[in-house]
Amino acid sequence: MNIFVTGGAGYIGSATAEALLNAGHSVTVYDSLSTGHRAAVPAGAKFIEADLSDLQALKQALGTGEFEAVMHFAAFIEAGESMKDPGRFFQNNFTNSLQLIETAVRAGVMRFVISSTAAVYRSSDEPLTEESLLGPTNVYGQTKLMTEQALDWYRQIHGLHFAALRYFNASGALPGRGEAHQPESHLIPLVLRVALGQSEAAYIFGTDYPTPDGTCIRDYIHLADLVSAHQLALEALGERDRLVYNLGSGNGFSVREVIETARAVTGHAIPVVESPRRPGDPARLVASPEKIRRELNWKPEHENLREIIASAWEWHRTHPKGYRE
Repeated sequence: MNIFVTGGAGYIGSATAEALLNAGHSVTVYDSLSTGHRAAVPAGAKFIEADLSDLQALKQALGTGEFEAVMHFAAFIEAGESMKDPGRFFQNNFTNSLQLIETAVRAGVMRFVISSTAAVYRSSDEPLTEESLLGPTNVYGQTKLMTEQALDWYRQIHGLHFAALRYFNASGALPGRGEAHQPESHLIPLVLRVALGQSEAAYIFGTDYPTPDGTCIRDYIHLADLVSAHQLALEALGERDRLVYNLGSGNGFSVREVIETARAVTGHAIPVVESPRRPGDPARLVASPEKIRRELNWKPEHENLREIIASAWEWHRTHPKGYRE
């Protein structure tokens, strides 16, 4: 299969692109490098440096008639930042995605896999299923929900087959591939920066949430398990036209638990600064991944928090400057 991968110079996109190549697919990576890294693009992939807002470049790339599927990873991901600059997120995450969908369909590309998010849901004390109430608490989640809804209309009107994969907290690393976001907003790499001496302390935003230790609870899913889910979803779109799946381990860990585990893995004290809550942070987001387990026979292979953090620590310890080395 010939696959068009947006955001393929980023954390999850580059790892998925590499796995697709290893599986025998042809891959074209389309990335502006605004947050991605040229060095992360896997060998063997064709690379186009362009922004999704550049309609001419997008039409030229997709208009060749070569592609059979789009895998869409390109997006701004900082939920807290989305509450400070909503227009930037609506433009990049929704408007640009809509332009990509329209251009792909016009070019005859009828399989589409999108990185979505657990932020489309309302916070809940129970594990979230695909039938749980939707209700984003931040603009980031809203942009992803709107893009999912647009995809469903294109399915109904044009026959597009799409899969929306609702990530919980992507984490961990593979050999040679880890998180190197600029700016970094994810908890595990931020905590590990303290152990590396790159930051003075880890920050806890909110200690008065209705959780056992007062800090937010999240479900962490390893990069390798995300990649395998994308491959399974892509294949399943050959027969089905709408797939919506939660991608998580089903286990919830608090911010304090993550920091304590990082201390054990790194042997570093990791000082903590407690700060007020950030707007848009739900108290608890934990997946029920039973639907994708049942329908696609997917199973997370790396559910242990210590294993996830240890793999991330190995990446950050050996790549202290990320892909800039």
